[in-house]
Amino acid sequence: MADVNLRNAIKEFGKTRIIHGVDLDIKDGEFVVFVGPSGCGKSTLLRLIAGLEDITAGELYIDGELVNQKSPKERQIAMVFQSYALYPHMNVYENMAFGLELSGGSKEEVKQKVMEAARILELEPLLERKPKQLSGGQRQRVAIGRAIVRNPKVFLFDEPLSNLDAALRVQMRIEIAKLHKDMQATMVYVTHDQVEAMTLADRIVVLNAGRVEQVGSPLELYHKPRNKFVAGFIGSPKMNFLEGTVVDASATSITVQLIDGASVCANVDGSKAEVGQKVSLGIRPEHLSVTESGGFSGHVDVIEELGESHFLYVRTQSGEVITVQGTGDAKAKRGSTCQLAVPSDLAHVFDENGLAFSRHLKDLAAEKLAAQA
Repeated sequence: MADVNLRNAIKEFGKTRIIHGVDLDIKDGEFVVFVGPSGCGKSTLLRLIAGLEDITAGELYIDGELVNQKSPKERQIAMVFQSYALYPHMNVYENMAFGLELSGGSKEEVKQKVMEAARILELEPLLERKPKQLSGGQRQRVAIGRAIVRNPKVFLFDEPLSNLDAALRVQMRIEIAKLHKDMQATMVYVTHDQVEAMTLADRIVVLNAGRVEQVGSPLELYHKPRNKFVAGFIGSPKMNFLEGTVVDASATSITVQLIDGASVCANVDGSKAEVGQKVSLGIRPEHLSVTESGGFSGHVDVIEELGESHFLYVRTQSGEVITVQGTGDAKAKRGSTCQLAVPSDLAHVFDENGLAFSRHLKDLAAEKLAAQA
């Protein structure tokens, strides 16, 4: 396997710049996921690594070798697409073996590699079946198997699960995670699915309009978003934002007065904040709770009951609609007024440019170790 390094990578189509000077280091054996809104450039960036698009400027290294001018075959990568692209007249074995046979591999070598991939992906009982006899999940496993037999330095996945239904996506997500653990392979994965990104990635790359907004572990991006864009994109449902004004600030906290007059304290570094400054208060739906008093009030517009949890859509006195996530059945009633509490340790504050004030968080890894002990 191999490292992948991008240095000031730029991609232009005519006079339109799609990728704006991306610098990125992907370590050997790492699982990195590209996420971002539609049109942000995540698939284009993946295609630059694959060699399916030429880099307009900048450098791309795979395993320490400059590969800008190398063809996809010479880069020793394997790509799994959204569409399975299986040959309908070939059975599973033949689909996985075809590329190896074209490259001149011996019959025995081809068989050995195909059978090993079939074992890893549990395709051995299906080797004689044609694609039309397979489920969507089985077809995607064949497509992944076709990539495995090539023994590439880097695996590239372009939204491989988006054509599957919800149950199959869960199953395939588990299988891809297991595959990465077993193979310890370098994998780069594009998705628009929050759950896929959070559960599969060692690190997530958040892209916006062809630029990297933040790179970090899933929990780092969730707990310490660098800016309002990342905060609003990572997490499902997305973070709530309430506009307000700084009324008190110190090195350990900022107190924000909301439009409706309520004040909320956030444990963030307010040493650079100024009283009177316009800011946005960020609160994740799962961190809000209905309380008897304190916090701020709102009117319950809609309630969604899911059994194990529920969502309240609450309209504040200023007219902003926020989402509140709770466990079990909702006690609030539609049309009622409720008070919402905001824990200071879990609140975020963003300045007028969308940049986050640093949160005072304990080391998450240390907390986990302490809990296990």
